[in-house]
Amino acid sequence: MRALIVSLILGGSLAAQAAPLTLSELIERARKNDHRVRESQAQLQWFRAKYEEARWAWFPRVESYVAVAGPTPEARNNGLGGPPTTPASLQYDLDFGQVGVQFRAGAEALLPIYTFGKLDALEAAGAKGVEAGEALAARAADEAELQVSQAYWGLCLARAGVNVIDETTKRLDEAKKTLDRLRATESPQVSQMDLYKLEFYRQQAEVQKNAATQGEEYALAAIRLLIAAAPEDTIEVTTEGLPDPKGQLEAAPSLLEQALTHRPELRAAEAGVAAREQEVLIRERMYYPDFGIAGFARWVWTTSATRQRSAFAYDPYNDLSAGIALVSRYTWDFPQKSALLDAARAELGKMRAQRDLLKAAVRLELEKSHGETRAAMVRVERQTLAEKSARRWATAAYAAFDLGTGDTRDLVESFSALASASAQRAQALHDVQVGLKTLSRSVGQPVLLQIPYDVAPVTPPVSESLQPR
Repeated sequence: MRALIVSLILGGSLAAQAAPLTLSELIERARKNDHRVRESQAQLQWFRAKYEEARWAWFPRVESYVAVAGPTPEARNNGLGGPPTTPASLQYDLDFGQVGVQFRAGAEALLPIYTFGKLDALEAAGAKGVEAGEALAARAADEAELQVSQAYWGLCLARAGVNVIDETTKRLDEAKKTLDRLRATESPQVSQMDLYKLEFYRQQAEVQKNAATQGEEYALAAIRLLIAAAPEDTIEVTTEGLPDPKGQLEAAPSLLEQALTHRPELRAAEAGVAAREQEVLIRERMYYPDFGIAGFARWVWTTSATRQRSAFAYDPYNDLSAGIALVSRYTWDFPQKSALLDAARAELGKMRAQRDLLKAAVRLELEKSHGETRAAMVRVERQTLAEKSARRWATAAYAAFDLGTGDTRDLVESFSALASASAQRAQALHDVQVGLKTLSRSVGQPVLLQIPYDVAPVTPPVSESLQPR
């Protein structure tokens, strides 16, 4: 309640006072709010509108008009086509008599009933356009998820780096206390040069901590951009320790087979090829006529003209008629039809080539992501062993130094090796998580490490050539 009151007093939004965001919440917001996702959703709406336009192409096209015109000359007779009864009815004279006004209204409609499959092909092409739009929207959401995950794990790595440097700094501070104590007793074990060395490594650690802090700030800025946070919102992210990978990667051929089915770009490319095929069909059927039912209705009334009662009399001033007919429509532009057909076939060939190129690119991307993730898992195992060895080395060097049997150089080198091994292990753990997310993006669905039924390894398996001997 106090936080709510403070928020209202300061004019802050409730979103700014929300709990820290987790990775799953960041992914959910990125898949919904990322600017590329919004753009793809707008494009999808355009595809759906074009599909609706194609689906209703059979609907009768009705054109209507309403007009009021004048002045109209006086035209009077007996209504049976007889001679004019007023001088103003004579043609080509300037005596218009008592002029009037003409009212005119009408409508024409054409209902297609058979087009040799052109309307069906148009609707099918529109449906494929919607399918392509949905795939492109899914691709944008997957890309947003990948990038916000990369930013999140980068944030975890930066914070882990700060912790490693803080631990190293703490060890260096303890070592400095020991050096000061030995220096105060005028022990021959240490000299002023040892203090200079220790202070040098201490400042180097501060520089590395500053770089890690900057990396943390950059990762938070990237997260704000990807989730489209408002400028006034305060975004806090709760991070976890970089997890150890447990299990093994699925084989690359199996992942490639899944990618050919689930990858959004490939679905969009297949839909684009199908739409182009329908366009070629339409262009081929343009050589055939269209059949339909046409109807019309007309009404004309002029205040200064007599309504003719004879069906054989021509009467442009007063008319009320309607009709319906079976019609055929065809245009004889053979050169234009041939050119448009050639262009449609060329576009189809281009789309097929792009689809094949995309498949090759997906295969290459997947192989690269698979290899990098597998290499990162190997580095995790090796750096874990290296960190354990460095920690033992640092403990032994500090104990020896404290007893007076070790020197400052060995002590500082052991601390530096431990910090380096811890940082490289954290980097490898980060690369594994980013690699798994990149693999998921390459496949088009989540990729998880597989744990065998008979054994659950603590560390990821490696090839026989990399096993410790």
